[in-house]
Amino acid sequence: MTTLRVLAAMSGGVDSAVAAARATEAGHEVTGVHLALSSNPSSYRTGARGCCTLEDARDARRAADVIGIPFYVWDMAERFRDDVVQDFVAEYARGNTPNPCLRCNEKIKFAAVLDRAVALGFDAVCTGHHARLEQVGGVAGGRRLTRSVDPAKDQSYVLAVLSGVQLSRAMFPIGDSTKDLVRKEAAERGLGVATKPDSHDICFIPDGNTRSFLRDRLGSAEGPIVEPDGTVVGSHDGTFGFTIGQRRGLGIDHPAADGRPRFVLSIEPVSRTVTVGPAEALDVTQIQAIRPVWSGCPAPGGPIDCLVQLRAHGEVHRAVCEPDGDVVQVSLREPARGIAPGQAAVFYDGDAVLGSATIARQSGVAATR
Repeated sequence: MTTLRVLAAMSGGVDSAVAAARATEAGHEVTGVHLALSSNPSSYRTGARGCCTLEDARDARRAADVIGIPFYVWDMAERFRDDVVQDFVAEYARGNTPNPCLRCNEKIKFAAVLDRAVALGFDAVCTGHHARLEQVGGVAGGRRLTRSVDPAKDQSYVLAVLSGVQLSRAMFPIGDSTKDLVRKEAAERGLGVATKPDSHDICFIPDGNTRSFLRDRLGSAEGPIVEPDGTVVGSHDGTFGFTIGQRRGLGIDHPAADGRPRFVLSIEPVSRTVTVGPAEALDVTQIQAIRPVWSGCPAPGGPIDCLVQLRAHGEVHRAVCEPDGDVVQVSLREPARGIAPGQAAVFYDGDAVLGSATIARQSGVAATR
């Protein structure tokens, strides 16, 4: 086996600690690094939320000491603010629903961090993501991203934005283990993070109140809540407080005429209009996605049958995908609900990622294939 110089990104959680330990045990020359993503890290976590606090940095350092590897802290706060936090706010202002974890992987962990690691002479970046890499086409071929063996923890969806070049320098050592086995191994290795709760929600929103976070940055902007026929049924103080498919927190003080629940059907930030209606109006069969990244196959020259996942940990749909330059037309064989612009459409061949693209618009027009 070739010994590599590996930079292990250590969040302070159990997954990245075990990943670093496995890379070290495999004989690689491993250096641990914790990414300081906030200029005020103590404010970035409440309870089990997030992965960006002083406590997390200390946990990562203790894990590196137990493993016996050098450890550093890299200040990525400014880059994180520009590429993840501000992007998140801007996307909501456009009426989209972004995934900040996906953007963090793309812009921070496998762009800014990888670029710096390569410049310093490292061969690869190791993380604790639950995903696997498979060699394609022998030693001289590329690498393909596939799902973790633990479906409940699989993170291939948020990694599907990575290019083939980035995947060629990535290591995901725990993708072949369930979370329970990772925790058991951490305890056996004497890592104090073995029982540490998983992070969840959005790390830079400490209290989990996304609407309040966005209001503080975008300001209130009142507008109407309407039914599909244009009937005004309520008002709001900002379209950023809504996402397609949302049912709760609509602020409507009377039921629909038919007594059925209302859901957010569309968001129009220019006119500040939020349209609500019945669940069946959320059915989508046609999706237009933009800026595709084909990391698991060459860019298809025509329509392909595949599976598509439209939300992190969402269900998988059978589909026909037809690339056309920087656009991919996706025809779902069965309708999907609650699909929002700004989310990622990730294309799979079984468990293997073919590529991904960003959802730009969707409709309920019947599939033609």
